[in-house]
Amino acid sequence: MPDQPGATGKAVTLFLSYTREDEATARRVASALEHAGHTIWWDALIEGGQAYSRSIADALEKADAVIVLWSARSVESDWVRDEAAQGRDRHRLVPLSIDGSPPPLGFRQYQVIDLSRWHGRKGAAEIAAIERAIEAVVGSGHSASPAASPHLSRRSILLGTSAAGAAVLAGGSWLAWKDGLLGGSSTPLSIAVLPFRNLSGDKSQDYFADGLTEEVRSALTRIGALHVLAGTSTQKASEDAADPKAVARELGVAYLLSGSVQRAGDVVRIGIDLADGRTGFSRWSDSVDRKLTDIFAVQSEIARTVAEAMSVQVATSRPAPGGTRNVDAYEHYLQGRSLFNLAKDAQTDQAALAHFDMAIAEDPNFALAHAGRSRTLAVIAGEHADAEQLKSLYSAAAASARRAVELAPDLAEGHLALAYATFAGQLNIRGAWPSYQQAYRLGYGNADILLLYALYCSRAGRPQEAKAAVDRAVLLDPLNARAFRAQGSVAYAARRYADGLPPLRRALELNPTMSFAHALAGNSLLGLGRTEEAIREFEAEPEAQFRLTGLAIAENRLGNRAAAEKAFADLQSQVGDAAVYQQGEVLAQWGRADESLQKLARAFQVGDSGLTYALTDDMLDPLRKDRRFAGVIKALNAA
Repeated sequence: MPDQPGATGKAVTLFLSYTREDEATARRVASALEHAGHTIWWDALIEGGQAYSRSIADALEKADAVIVLWSARSVESDWVRDEAAQGRDRHRLVPLSIDGSPPPLGFRQYQVIDLSRWHGRKGAAEIAAIERAIEAVVGSGHSASPAASPHLSRRSILLGTSAAGAAVLAGGSWLAWKDGLLGGSSTPLSIAVLPFRNLSGDKSQDYFADGLTEEVRSALTRIGALHVLAGTSTQKASEDAADPKAVARELGVAYLLSGSVQRAGDVVRIGIDLADGRTGFSRWSDSVDRKLTDIFAVQSEIARTVAEAMSVQVATSRPAPGGTRNVDAYEHYLQGRSLFNLAKDAQTDQAALAHFDMAIAEDPNFALAHAGRSRTLAVIAGEHADAEQLKSLYSAAAASARRAVELAPDLAEGHLALAYATFAGQLNIRGAWPSYQQAYRLGYGNADILLLYALYCSRAGRPQEAKAAVDRAVLLDPLNARAFRAQGSVAYAARRYADGLPPLRRALELNPTMSFAHALAGNSLLGLGRTEEAIREFEAEPEAQFRLTGLAIAENRLGNRAAAEKAFADLQSQVGDAAVYQQGEVLAQWGRADESLQKLARAFQVGDSGLTYALTDDMLDPLRKDRRFAGVIKALNAA
């Protein structure tokens, strides 16, 4: 069982030292060791500055063993060398080589465990060897780490927590959240932020209360110790359940934060209540009056006070990056985000864009507004635009994203917007990777960022990173159909067809009308050779381009040429160049390679973002031995 100690029979606290370029491997190693029952400290998301250095020094001093990941990159890192030296000097060093590289001079007298052929399996011989090495350096008399707080489980100890309280750094990383959140027992530091109530008596001001809810939730996600449920699941649970205990039970959280908002001109009164999810009783409540110019500071103040009430110390009181002190700019930003979140139609997306533009006109340095503008332009391009508009829209999206990053380098939303504009707009797979990494690092507690990062990784040929991110997103947003659809998509891209079907079924239970889920299920069934079942899924798909693509392929596999030809003709006439990539998929499956490659060339001409699937798309497998298709992959700047 994951919660039980591993081969050593003893729970220990491990410090994991690695270089940033090896983060994906570090996550797999950390997951395997945590699975064995150990507490892992690593620097995945803590903020910089004095708190950063001090926390590393404290963790190194308290760790029972120091696990060092040597690689061709890490041997050049001064940080890794210093951390390894601390472990060596304390006689607590467990060195690993993740790519076969030898350690640097000064560390070669220690036997190194070779992980170069390890593929991430938790029960592998390499992990057993690490366990034995840990036991050797810790000694036979070791018991559970004294750093553990008596009222927290081993899995809820974070960043070298002391018995005096759960001392946690804002932006820090909790290696793994407790399994079975939905319908199971809650984690000690888990919280759901319920929708704030609008007490102004003016329904048109609902967007303001909704916006403040999101901003407070965002501020809480910057505190790495807190497991903050995403908004979609929280909204659904609060609508379905009548009392706080029922909401907390359904979401599997220990605390509920509720609030109210009442505006009077440029002054807003905010009421906050933190309730214990087990009893439903209030643990703490407060009411503050603030000017709108201080709104971003208020959100951080609320987050800090909530964390303190939950016995979590926060290392920074800085407000979230990218904000504004201009009231009109903030108003337009909230209205733009409210319209964008509706995801309703082209009209609401255009209205959202107009509000983001007005926010920027009021405050040209409002980074969040630039990021919102970028995301909206990209959505308009991907969902509503004609083929000839795509390149100009994506170009504008990239420019807005770059401006957001320039203004606020620590803004996760800015890096995410730039990543997507580079990936989908410029069809540049490797070029988008640095921005996605930054967004993931800065937004590790944000389910939406995790979802988009996971989908990118699944298309970029990074299946392990994709699975880790999407699984975490599902834990943070367990009632969100999009999270389960993404989980199914990640499994399908990795050719784990059977694994993808249950989350897709769950997605359709939560939202029976959602697009692309039936098509993904149909594709997975095709991969399993269950063509008749696949046709039923494609027939249920509401989005024409995915429905017709699937039917054209599946009917052809059954030998129903007339039905296949009709579906393909409808795809061309009804969707046209907006589905030129899908037309290439059909022709590839039909064995018409020349025509398929012509369609893919046309997809490049119009900037069809469907091309981002090409690296892992099994529908294009008939082309993979064709040298011309290698040119397609090269043009995408894919690994």
